Order: sequence, then structure tokens, then C-alpha cells
Amino acid sequence: MANERLQIIPLGGLGEIGKNMTVFRYGEDIVVLDSGLAFPDSEMLGVDIVIPDFTYLIENRDKIRAIVITHGHEDHIGSLAYLLKQVTAPVYATRLTCGLIEGKLREHRIGKYELNVVKSGDEIRAGVFKVGFFHVNHSIPDSCGIYFRTPVGTIVHSGDFKIDYTPVDGKLMDFRKITELGNRGVLAYCADSTNAERPGHTQSEAIVADALMRAFNGVRGRIILATFASNVSRVQMAVDAAVAHERKVAVFGRSMVNVVGIAREMGYLKAPEGTFIDAEEVSRYRPDQLLILTTGSQGEPMAGLSRMADGSHRQIRIHPNDTVILSASPIPGNETSVGRTIDKLIKLGAHVVHGSTQGVHVSGHGSQEELKMMLALLRPRFFIPMHGEYRMLYKHAELAESMGVAKDNILIGDNGQIFEFTSRKGQLGDKVQAGKVYVDGLGVGDVGNIVIRDRQQLSQDGMVIVTMVLERGSGAVLAGPDIVSRGFIYMRDSETLVREMTKRVQAVIDYCEDNNTTEWNVIKTQVRDTLSRYIYEKTRRRPMILPIIQEVH
Repeated sequence: MANERLQIIPLGGLGEIGKNMTVFRYGEDIVVLDSGLAFPDSEMLGVDIVIPDFTYLIENRDKIRAIVITHGHEDHIGSLAYLLKQVTAPVYATRLTCGLIEGKLREHRIGKYELNVVKSGDEIRAGVFKVGFFHVNHSIPDSCGIYFRTPVGTIVHSGDFKIDYTPVDGKLMDFRKITELGNRGVLAYCADSTNAERPGHTQSEAIVADALMRAFNGVRGRIILATFASNVSRVQMAVDAAVAHERKVAVFGRSMVNVVGIAREMGYLKAPEGTFIDAEEVSRYRPDQLLILTTGSQGEPMAGLSRMADGSHRQIRIHPNDTVILSASPIPGNETSVGRTIDKLIKLGAHVVHGSTQGVHVSGHGSQEELKMMLALLRPRFFIPMHGEYRMLYKHAELAESMGVAKDNILIGDNGQIFEFTSRKGQLGDKVQAGKVYVDGLGVGDVGNIVIRDRQQLSQDGMVIVTMVLERGSGAVLAGPDIVSRGFIYMRDSETLVREMTKRVQAVIDYCEDNNTTEWNVIKTQVRDTLSRYIYEKTRRRPMILPIIQEVH
């Protein structure tokens, strides 16, 4: 064991927001930290979610001793059900996080799993690792940072955190444990970099509670509030404001219904008896007696708020007197879709309250002064910025250097990069397979970059389908060629173009027949190339061209 090196291998969360997953390996023992998802950007057409590539873990499944989870947000637990379909390992998480995970595992019909509840201050043994949990503040209760005592030294992972002196649940960050870890010596610190570009301190969640109370004052119509379903602290604030203003609470959106149900059942979401009503009961109450909680704060097309804005929601129509509160900030890449949703709501006459300037949202991640405080308390020898896009990682690296971490001891890498450590040395090693796996409906990984590229081409220039029937053997045309367009041109208005395209295809068929060419692939390729050149010459578009040949006796 003396010759072994500790390996830290991020499979997600570096150079991106979301999809957080990090592997800790020493010899034949592996501990996995978090198993999150990311939401698709506008170029990932049709994709539902994005999860990490589990290839490395599947290849080493017999070495996985534990999976530890920092907190219950989707970008940290959203791919766990997919991972547990491939590997078997005990999962350790705090009580609320376990409740949210269990709901997901039931939804995915995973019958056999081992879910262990831990609390702040607990330590577990996983192979050669001793893994400990310490409380941090974030926008969901029961959030933890995690430390690993290894044969080469102690590694600390912050999880997602901010330093909140007035947290909603009254539980302060465990500075005693953090200070103790720093005093004992930290070999490497892996840290949340989401707000590394923001100077100063992140505001307390208490600011939002006050802002929501003010936003509810004097509103005569319905209040519709959208936030992340897993932001239980924010949901509690909204419910408190509803109770204070004598409003009933109805919940819409599958994930919001699931999370609210679990949080209420486990005692993390509290409200007087009769506060929550079923969706079917909404029509029984006056508009000024209602708060509607829903998903869709990121402009997701199928989420509750987006469908309300589109007029396609089955139960809720937006009325001119409605007040819509977006209690979340757009994830990078979602700004356009969020803006579009807000525009639609305003057009329908709703009053929309959004943005941190209104006080209805504050970040759950620490800004520069909080990141510097953690560095000051832990005093790590090596530093690895994680959980952020590249500019965030580099900014966090600069902060670490300003706090006294030697520049050569600050390691920045990509997903799949192996960070190797001995008790005295840290360096970048080889890489393992890592990347994005697209989940589309029930398909996991069957939609790859080529399929996405085809979808992008179809969305931009449409499709031209050429059908024909050939006689087997001779290659003589028995029917066709017929041309059908989808998303390229309107056939009735483009008869001249279609007629000329048909002539070009017929010329290709005649040429192939004269030269005794009967191979389907050859005929298809020549039809595709000929049409592609002609269409681009006439329209400057490149539709997907799909020749279909049927052969008969």
C-alpha cells in the first residue's frame, strides 16, 4: 500500500454547471461522491436530461465500496438511479436526501438497493477510506461537505455551500469541524466554484423570506410561484408567506408534487392543517385565496409554468390579475427560454416578479469572501476547483493563490482527468473515459452526437424524401421518383423546383441503368449528391436528403 497513490477523478462538474460526480480511488477501493444530472441546452434537441458517462465505474464496479451524496439537488442525485442500474453499492446520505433519492429509485423501479441515513458529524468506513460528513448551508436542508481520511492524507470536498449567518432552518455551518480539519492538516481541498466570479458575500436566505412576504402584500389575484422543486427551503418560505396571507397552497408539476410530498411526510416542510389543497380544488377558492406552486423556473418547455404561459396547461390558465413569482435565477444557457416565458406571461396580463433585484431569489453558493474564508480555515496544501465552468474554475484558482496556496499546487483539469496524490506530491495523471450521455424518453445513451447533429440539420433546413420502385435485376424504374418535402419547402408553392428536382433524380437513374449499376447504395449516394448540389445552388439550404428505394420482381 505504501506505493499506492490516491486518485481523484471527476466524471462531471468540471467546465460545466451540473452533472456533478467525483471518484475517489486508492488501490482496489473506490468511493463515489454524488451522481448528478444536467439539463440540456438549446442545441440538444429532444434530449430530456444529460448524465455522466459511467464507463469507468462500470469497468471497476467490483471496487466501489460506497456512494456518498452531499445533498438532494438534481445536479447531485439526478443520475443515481441510472448508476444503480449498472452497479451495486451502498448509498450514504442525510435523511431528507435519502427521502428524495428513495422517491427516484421507486420511480425507476429499482427493486434492490441499500440506502443508509447519516447525519452531520457521522463517519463511515468504506474500504481504506474513512468518510465524514459536516453540515454546510445551501438552498436545501441537510446539505453536507464531506472529508476523506486516506492513507496519504485528508481530502475535503465542500459540496455546494454558502456561509449563511441566518439560515432558514436555524442550523449554522459546522465551523468547528472545518477548523478542526484545517488544524489537523488538509492534503487537498475540492471546492464549489459556482460563484467564484462574484465579489463579496452571498445574501442570506432570510432576505428571500422577507421579499416573499412583501411580494404577497396587497395582491388581489392568484399568486403563482415557480422555483426548483428540490429547493425545499424556498418552498417553505412560500408556504409561510401563504399562511401569513391566508392563502391555500396547490402544487403542480410532477417533480414539485413528489418533492413537496416527501418533504411534508418527513417533517422538513411544515404548514398548518388544511394549508395544502388538491389541484382539483383550486376552482372552489377565490383568486386572492390561492398560492400555486409549480415547476418551470428555468423555462423548461414541458414544465408547469411554461405550459401555463403557452396556454397548454390542462388546469391553469393565466389571468390578467395573476402575479407570477420566479424564485430562481436562470442556469447559464437557459436565459433565453426563461426570458421567453416571462414575455408570454406579461402578454397574458400577468404581473411578473423575477430576478435577484426583487429579492425573491438569492444564490445558494458562496461568493468570493466565503470561498476565501473556507480556504483560510482549511489551509490545504493542494487545491482543486470544481463545480463550475472554466472561467469560474480559473477565478477560484486565482483566489486560492491569493490566499497562500502555491501556484504549482493548484490543479485544474477536465472531466475524466486523474488527479494523483502521495502524502507530499500532487499532479495531473492520465485520463479516463468521461463525457455526456443523453437520456431521451426511455433511451439512455442511444442518442449520440450524430443523432443530435441530424436533429439540428432537420430543425434548420428540413428534409427531402425521394421514393422510387425499381425492378430487381434490371434496375428499371417501375414507379417514381416521387419527392416529398418536410420542413424544407411548401410543395404547392414550389412546383417548378420540385419538377426540376424530379428531373435530376430521373437523370441519375437513367445514367445508372445505362451503366448497369443496380447497387442500391450507389444509386442512393448519387441521388443524394446530385440533389444536394442542385438544392444548395438554388436555395442556399442543405436539407437532409433521404432516398428510399423499394425493389420488386
